[in-house]
Amino acid sequence: MHSHSIEQWTHDHAFLGDKHDENERRTWLVVVLTLVMMVGEIVAGSLFGSMALLADGWHMGTHAAALGIAAFAYRFARRHLGNSHFTFGTGKFGDLAAFASAIILGLIAVEIAYESVLRLFTPVPIVYGEAIAVAALGLCVNLASAWLLRGSHDHHHHGHAHDDHEHHDHDHDHHHHHHDNNLRAAYVHVMADAATSVLAIAALAVAMSSGWVWADPAVGLIGSAVIASWAFGLVKTSGAVLLDVRADEKLERTIRARMEIGDDRVTDLHLWQVGPGHCAVLLSVVSDQPKPPAVYKRRLAGLKGLSHVTVEVETCSH
Repeated sequence: MHSHSIEQWTHDHAFLGDKHDENERRTWLVVVLTLVMMVGEIVAGSLFGSMALLADGWHMGTHAAALGIAAFAYRFARRHLGNSHFTFGTGKFGDLAAFASAIILGLIAVEIAYESVLRLFTPVPIVYGEAIAVAALGLCVNLASAWLLRGSHDHHHHGHAHDDHEHHDHDHDHHHHHHDNNLRAAYVHVMADAATSVLAIAALAVAMSSGWVWADPAVGLIGSAVIASWAFGLVKTSGAVLLDVRADEKLERTIRARMEIGDDRVTDLHLWQVGPGHCAVLLSVVSDQPKPPAVYKRRLAGLKGLSHVTVEVETCSH
């Protein structure tokens, strides 16, 4: 190989999701909702001397912190959009925030499991009526928050609805690679809180009607396992983006097929995600009769999600 030329397709490094601003507004709204609910529960718990209220208030505080991380990630990514300090733009801030958020979610699961085990062995008296009312109020706030985040989520997918909180992730499915992990992390936190409220209401109702005090901590253990699995799913998907795991195998095959025409051969191909819905590709083409890099780049024109292309062309010497 005796000659090569490298050419860049684009120098635009704005790799934010197409609904960045709307997602940011909705996330801030959910942060405010959660904080108001948290303060209300802590104040009411202190006034009524209710441990259940206080515990739920502080528990909501951890979710508020995670949602705050998501909101600040959107803001930071937007404010540093043109900053050349970030080589490939600020599109990955959401994934970094989602990863941190997932760790918090995992810690919440551990905390719920620990409390539940303690209460299995040393049951505490529960004021059922009050506890159920608190859980129901919490559930209403969570459902409103989930609706706010989900509305943006569905729109973001152009109607491609799927249950994020169930993690049927199909890692090789083209649709799942370009979602906004930051928004998804916020949504999973809200769903985790809603799930705990639903489980708490069910467990309290069972314990109240049958006198089975162990029902409450037993359901708490189930809830912690569910939340832990959601946290693990988030760590996996956001971690994959942070570590530049192969972004999209279908897109990779398409690129290879479009480039390998005649005696042109792709010898090296790197495709990774630089932001929600944005991929970068770096590839080497070897040919007996090399064409200008612009010709090769035109072959990739119009590929959805391909935002940054670098092509290296080399002459094959036999």
